[in-house]
Amino acid sequence: MTSAAPGLAQGGEGSRESDVTRCLIADDQAMVREGFAAVLAAQPGMAVAGQAADGAEAARLTAALHPDVILMDVRMPVLDGLEATRQILSGPPGTARPRVLMLTTFDLDDYVYEALRAGASGFLLKDATAAELVHAVRVVAAGDALLAPSVTRRLIEDFTRVPRTASPPPAALSALTSRETEVLTLIARGLSNTEISAALVIADQTTKTHVGRILAKLGLRDRAQAVVLAYETGLITPGR
Repeated sequence: MTSAAPGLAQGGEGSRESDVTRCLIADDQAMVREGFAAVLAAQPGMAVAGQAADGAEAARLTAALHPDVILMDVRMPVLDGLEATRQILSGPPGTARPRVLMLTTFDLDDYVYEALRAGASGFLLKDATAAELVHAVRVVAAGDALLAPSVTRRLIEDFTRVPRTASPPPAALSALTSRETEVLTLIARGLSNTEISAALVIADQTTKTHVGRILAKLGLRDRAQAVVLAYETGLITPGR
């Protein structure tokens, strides 16, 4: 059963507070939804816009409530989280779309790679602590990706295990400068901006600028998709 938070308008962009991150929680387990909702609602600058028990309801509520961040369970009835993410993020270029944070268990779910390709901005273990949950929502709401080293390792394992037909690098890849290509390679290895700055001996702001230009030139949403592209195009390969 779905629900919208009391006092929050179910209309368009004009009804939201610019300084409040509005969240939609999609999970078929009521206890998970209620637990996450309680944690987020207690945080300054956060509000729970609604809850959905399956992917179809998540897609419908997204269109009605315009949340900033969706916490999306991978495995749900009616429509799973992966397909729901595809539908929600498949709008035309330039359309305002929410950030999707997948709720998953790395040992059981085989959708990490596909979810990133679909546009998910990160992953959160369903047994995450309250602090980890809040941190994850703030990270993706800020436009970054929650791509922990464990997620990067999962991507590498996926590419190693499943043979893939090499696809030619997109034309835009050749538009990257040598420094931007270097930064993209380090992003794909799971390094944070601070770690990239240290590795290349450049200022943090310079790294941030490089990352922004890379995403813009390649038409990517965030670092998560940059990692996928780097492996998919053969810029780097597992073990190299």
